[in-house]
Amino acid sequence: MKIKITGKELKITEAMNDYVEKKLDRIDKYFEESEAEVTLKTEKNEQIAEICVMANGEKYRAVTEDKDMYASIDKDIDILEGQIRKAKTKKEKMMKDASLKNMEVEMDVVSEIKDEIIKTSYYEIKPITPEDAVLKLQEKPTHNFLVFINVDTGKVNVIHKLKDGKNYGLVEPEA
Repeated sequence: MKIKITGKELKITEAMNDYVEKKLDRIDKYFEESEAEVTLKTEKNEQIAEICVMANGEKYRAVTEDKDMYASIDKDIDILEGQIRKAKTKKEKMMKDASLKNMEVEMDVVSEIKDEIIKTSYYEIKPITPEDAVLKLQEKPTHNFLVFINVDTGKVNVIHKLKDGKNYGLVEPEA
């Protein structure tokens, strides 16, 4: 992190310089490359610290005043860290929402497909009577139909639930 420290009506001591650099390490961990401009000044009995951080095209700024310069710097760092975390969370949320929108678009594309086979299911067909087929279908409440070979005719039949939920229909091929 590039740091520029300026003092207005205040001489920047080595201790202040080291303290600011140490505290800005907390901010530096959020970015690969960043710059900070720190202005420390005194007005009447107040010590004012202003810190501007520029990183990734974003600008974060905090200005606080306190009777103690070090306390003012600490408050600025806390404010900046909060701003950075908030911006980072907001960006992550936007990225997540954007990916969900892409997913919705893909689902819309699937719903526009017509007259195409989009799913294939495989069933084991066994020779049984239509009455046994009804019993097997009752064992599987999530299934709406069952394909089987009719023992009496030797042909493929389908037993299915009717809309009333109580009765069943039998589909048999002609001839």
